Amino acid sequence: MDTRVVRILHVVGGMNRGGIETWLMHVLRHIDRDRCKMDFLVHTDHPCAYDEEIRSLGSKIIPCLNPSRPWTYARKFTQILRKHGPYAVVHSHVHHFSGYVVRLAQRAGVPLRISHSHNDTTNLEAHSGMLRHAYLALMKRWIERHASLGIACSREAAIALFGLTWEANPRRRILYYGIDLSPFQTVPDSGKIRTELGIPPDALVIGHVGRFSQQKNHAFLIVIFSELIKLQPDAYLLLVGDGELRPDIERRVDEAGLSTRVLFLGSRPDVPSLMKGTVDVFLFPSLYEGLPLVLIEAQAACLPCIIADTVPVEVDIVKPLIRRVGLDTPPAIWAGTLVNHLSSVPTDLKAINVLKGSPFTIESSVSALAEVYGG
Repeated sequence: MDTRVVRILHVVGGMNRGGIETWLMHVLRHIDRDRCKMDFLVHTDHPCAYDEEIRSLGSKIIPCLNPSRPWTYARKFTQILRKHGPYAVVHSHVHHFSGYVVRLAQRAGVPLRISHSHNDTTNLEAHSGMLRHAYLALMKRWIERHASLGIACSREAAIALFGLTWEANPRRRILYYGIDLSPFQTVPDSGKIRTELGIPPDALVIGHVGRFSQQKNHAFLIVIFSELIKLQPDAYLLLVGDGELRPDIERRVDEAGLSTRVLFLGSRPDVPSLMKGTVDVFLFPSLYEGLPLVLIEAQAACLPCIIADTVPVEVDIVKPLIRRVGLDTPPAIWAGTLVNHLSSVPTDLKAINVLKGSPFTIESSVSALAEVYGG
């Protein structure tokens, strides 16, 4: 019997709660850890939300600082591989910077080097300056040359990092995120959760989960909610997440006179319970996405979802739940679409059964990754 242990080093910015990181935690919890030993190289020395659990599951958090200083980073990266390795796999999740990571990994003799694209940054790249263009071109060239395998979470994410002809390359493939469906099969105490949050039992609750960054388009979300209040005066908005733009969004909410109706919940470990027990509809007007894990979770919770047409179509898993709206559509139309969509979703819809038969389960993700790793 083959008893090999495959050692994998994931390269991420930091293991805080976000789509990529949450998916990696799902994988870590469910993969055969006797066969696939996963460690995490991070670009921060600050404690992150998942660090303690990662260590409790037998994995390491290994800081490698100063990615903006390539020679310093290269020296430290090589030292880490020597000290904590040998690793059979370096799996990089840092988008374009993965070009440098897989180059260093190949020079260190790592057999399998994976560049993983988690986002569609095509429009951002189109508006970048000359120096940025040069950097992006170099990183993509290094990915092409030094990555054994390129993985993407959607077709758009694949194009963003691997180019329009990625499908012609046998070393490029799609691997969908999978989530653990078990938290969505329990029924939380909705009354208790709403009481704790100060939300009336019969109020309409709009939910959003995402980092406070430009990508998630919170400013537009607040404008949509301002229009929604005109149609549904009892509505509340729950914002789950943290980030650099949170103070600006809090200011906008205050200026709009919505402070009592918009709740900033910060980073939370109980997103499934919030979705199942509190939220009535999910609002997601992102400027761009790879394949948002939270939309898979929202569908697992059987929530009607009003999303931007920028979101890749692969995420339309339970199609009756999804309604797409263009980002150039007036916010009043977004609000009206939300209200109308609420009444259009079939009451007998069994979304969880659709998810179970899809490739978006953690079992599917773990199986696909174990095959890639050879574990």
